[in-house]
Amino acid sequence: MQTGIIVGVIILLLVVFVIGIYNKLVKQRMLVKEAASDIETFLKQRFDMIPNLVEIVKGYTKHESETLKGVTEMRAKAMSADSLSEKLDIDNKMSGMITKLFAVAENYPELKADTSFLELQTNLSSLEEGIQKSRRYYNATARDYNTAIVVFPASLLAGIFGFKEEPFFEATEEEKKNVEVKF
Repeated sequence: MQTGIIVGVIILLLVVFVIGIYNKLVKQRMLVKEAASDIETFLKQRFDMIPNLVEIVKGYTKHESETLKGVTEMRAKAMSADSLSEKLDIDNKMSGMITKLFAVAENYPELKADTSFLELQTNLSSLEEGIQKSRRYYNATARDYNTAIVVFPASLLAGIFGFKEEPFFEATEEEKKNVEVKF
């Protein structure tokens, strides 16, 4: 009889232990999803600003239609992208296009002085900072989650319950060059 009680207590402790590990892994995975959602929100705000920026620049620059067309096409691709990594890849390309757009603005002093253009530049700079912070937060949550699913004993349960490693966001080659953008 006592052996049955001891076995029952051990099984109960084991079940509680498994539930605890499972809940921890679920919480970690939810933090990663939340962080990814934050990045997507910033990117959407950025994508929503692009048409305004293009319209303002278009009013001043009649000869830069190729750059404007490229920015508009990149935005359309980004808005139809399915995954966060796909959106970030397109966003990295769009960053280069926006840099070109601001370089074009250097040739138009009236455009550089336009208050709407200046406001958009300020807002885009702020969004860039938010995107970078969100990427760092995502990477931190992904690191914690990835660590949680590979350490013992959670690694035994992670495979059984289908917890998979989350990718990290890494700097693009252009970002690694540490290019300074001047407005």
